[in-house]
Amino acid sequence: MNNEIIIPKHVGIIMDGNGRWAQERGLARTVGHKTAIATLKELCIYMADLGVKYASLYAFSTENFKRDSKEVDFIMNLFIKVFNKEFDFIKEKKIKVLFSGRREPLPSNVLKAMDKIVEETKNNTELVLNICLNYGSHAEIVDTTKKLCNMYKNGEIKIEDINDEFIQKNLYHDLPPLDFVIRTSGEMRLSNFMMFQASYAEFYFPKVYFPDFTKEEFDKAIEIFNNRDRRFGGIK
Repeated sequence: MNNEIIIPKHVGIIMDGNGRWAQERGLARTVGHKTAIATLKELCIYMADLGVKYASLYAFSTENFKRDSKEVDFIMNLFIKVFNKEFDFIKEKKIKVLFSGRREPLPSNVLKAMDKIVEETKNNTELVLNICLNYGSHAEIVDTTKKLCNMYKNGEIKIEDINDEFIQKNLYHDLPPLDFVIRTSGEMRLSNFMMFQASYAEFYFPKVYFPDFTKEEFDKAIEIFNNRDRRFGGIK
């Protein structure tokens, strides 16, 4: 990377293919999830070093609770371990952690681990790491609509106050729009990921599974981003 490369301000990553990565190697799907953590740590450090300001990671969707209960339980326990023990690099890199998604039906010990890392990193000023856990864009839009209805009912806002910018500020978190969305594994769909925020994002669908999405793969993604002509609805 050199100084002439444009680094997207807000990157979204749909971390797909962990289970398939393991299965293709004759391993249990859970091994893929564990391996993905090492990839994630390396990637977060690299994004912070490159100057990415916001990174939103699709860690677990509202629909993922439909998976086999043993796999879901493993993932929940993995979250607890990661948030409590594996994220020391976050403090060293001054990364601020946020969570987007519904708290129910997440287990109380997962919520406790989430709240702990949010509190410990709240004053950090480098990369903002937005972890989308029990997240769905439809759910976010529904929850935001209910929030705005209650604000209107309580006399806190007027109808004319509601516009694109106001909705953006009242989503789960007030984050800038996504510039670049990467979905690993080659699947070419959003799967209910930050649809409002991704309205004018560029998309990239590498075939590599997330456990193999190394710094070198991220460099390839940034090169592709720099070759895109972002028009934001205009004509050039």
